[in-house]
Amino acid sequence: MFHEIRFPANLSFGATGGPERRTEVVTLANGYEERNTPWAHARRRYDAGLGLSALDDLAVLIAFFEARQGQLIGFRWKDWSDYKSCLPSQDTAGPDQLIGLGDELTTQFQLSKTYRSGETSYIRPITKPVAGTIRVSRGGDTMVAGVDYTVDVTTGIVSFTDPPDIGAQIRAAFEFDVPVRFATDTIRTSMSRFQAGEAPDVPVIEVRI
Repeated sequence: MFHEIRFPANLSFGATGGPERRTEVVTLANGYEERNTPWAHARRRYDAGLGLSALDDLAVLIAFFEARQGQLIGFRWKDWSDYKSCLPSQDTAGPDQLIGLGDELTTQFQLSKTYRSGETSYIRPITKPVAGTIRVSRGGDTMVAGVDYTVDVTTGIVSFTDPPDIGAQIRAAFEFDVPVRFATDTIRTSMSRFQAGEAPDVPVIEVRI
């Protein structure tokens, strides 16, 4: 189950967290290693408790937690360190990300973000784009939302009215959220500790959509 609602962005602003990878390492008798991973994509973890600064924030957190029934129902999360198709200091105005090439047959393309370091790159599927922030171009021409294409903001799939020409670059600019759930069924709070500046531990983990 998933609710298309974002965890209060003002509370996630102070949270800590980021991507997690799973690597299986086997050390051989000669000292060399064999490394492998069962995960094609990273999974992100956060601590929502560190964004709380007032008692009213705690009340908002508890209400949100109760409405999601603890770990049961997923929700959107704004990762302030990585929520744009471009660099954090830039605006999502240009054709930031290449999401596909036309073949005169395909009409649907998954939004994605490419992370590059040197000659190596990783393509991350984006399944929770933010409505109103998405811009799409085809073959260098800016497309008109609702006329040339539509975007399902619950899946991140771009659907064109007509299939793009062979070799036409499909590019997109957007903001996005991370699909997550609470990683606990318990929120432990202490008024005295909270007033002294000690935040509760509220783990949040990314879910596959």
